[in-house]
Amino acid sequence: MTEIVVIARLVPDLVEELEIAPSGTALDLSWLRLIINEFDNHAIEQAVILKEKTGANVTIISPEAEGVEDMLFTTAAKGADRLIKLTGIDEEKPTNESLAQTLAGIIKEINPDLILNGVQAHDDIAGDLAPQIADLLNLPYVGYISGVSIEGGQAKAFKEYPGGILAEMEITLPAVLGIQASEEPPRYVAISKVRQMMSTTTIEEIAGDGLATENNFVIDRMYLPEAAEKAEMLEGNEEEVAQKLTAILQDLGLL
Repeated sequence: MTEIVVIARLVPDLVEELEIAPSGTALDLSWLRLIINEFDNHAIEQAVILKEKTGANVTIISPEAEGVEDMLFTTAAKGADRLIKLTGIDEEKPTNESLAQTLAGIIKEINPDLILNGVQAHDDIAGDLAPQIADLLNLPYVGYISGVSIEGGQAKAFKEYPGGILAEMEITLPAVLGIQASEEPPRYVAISKVRQMMSTTTIEEIAGDGLATENNFVIDRMYLPEAAEKAEMLEGNEEEVAQKLTAILQDLGLL
């Protein structure tokens, strides 16, 4: 049976208003809502699709964070078979290097055929996670994937390039893929099904103590963009707006 591992992370919800921590060098995460990383969500969906097509076994691994249990149970409601939570992580985000080292050890024990991870996360500072895991496990890595199929000991992956170019690649398994988009949009599952998983599914816990949180660079200051002049709305009918716009461009010396 094909074994698939997906690494899923929670990230700050950028829809919320961001505030800088008193240190001035990080975001204040004390109240900020965490949601599943969008690309990781697509990686989960792609894994479930592969399970439906091939009967694969799907394991989800996620670092400890507020709300991670709900996220893991949701993946079980979608079709994940095994849930693992990496514990012992404090409020400060571990570096991707140290997280990759810990995850590589866990993944090596599982010995999967395919490892999926979102191609990036919007709070990644020290590089993408999946290529570092691939390097530690000495496995091939391909990123920006938008569809995967498995046949025999190979995966067929579709990689996106700028300009709408789509390349089809054959990758010998085992391998690590950075998912940009799943074949289908991530599915919705009813709350009732998630609650059912909470009573019937177990989340395994593996200690992740000692993860490094200091990067090889220093953040001197973080700040929110300062508002300058606001946009001027041009009112009137099409002819009046066109005349006003022409006058503005003439004043700027562009006409």
